[in-house]
Amino acid sequence: MLSNRIIGAFTFRSGVYAEVEKDTTFTTTAWLIVVVVGFLNQLGANATSNLISWLGGAVVGTLFAVVGFAVAALVINGVGRSLYKADVSFDELVRTLGLAYVWNVIGFIGIVTAFSGFLSCLLAPAMVAAAILLVIAWFVAAKEALDLEWTQTIITVIVGFVALLVVMLIGGAVLGLLGLGAAAMGGLLGA
Repeated sequence: MLSNRIIGAFTFRSGVYAEVEKDTTFTTTAWLIVVVVGFLNQLGANATSNLISWLGGAVVGTLFAVVGFAVAALVINGVGRSLYKADVSFDELVRTLGLAYVWNVIGFIGIVTAFSGFLSCLLAPAMVAAAILLVIAWFVAAKEALDLEWTQTIITVIVGFVALLVVMLIGGAVLGLLGLGAAAMGGLLGA
């Protein structure tokens, strides 16, 4: 069942978001997806040959990624409800956006840059494409949860993404201050 939902998220099957929006038992699973995918993403974003910096950066980066996700869901909930009178709950957004968050797993391939700097040039287009697909997945997921018109949904999600990026910028700065990786600022976009 979970694998079908994840495949549905990767194939942009909007029905999968309607399914998880209604499935209250999926809330914990959605949070687990955010944590696990966030950690895998941060492993790729903070890849370095120094194991302590790598793992430390991945753990701290994951904490900021999870907080950023929560802040984004809260902002999307607030904007949707206050500006557009959307009938949505925070948990519904967590379930739908959490499932769409699986696109962040692509960031794990950044791990190969620890072994070859040249490969980062080859991976950059794939990482950009994955980030764009993540945003599209969030649009589809939020549309299902918010039940708004596309323009309203896109505006709401963009505001939420800005909040997520602010949290990740703070996380990148903290990683840099802690000396947990030169890749900290590059990894911040691996939200």
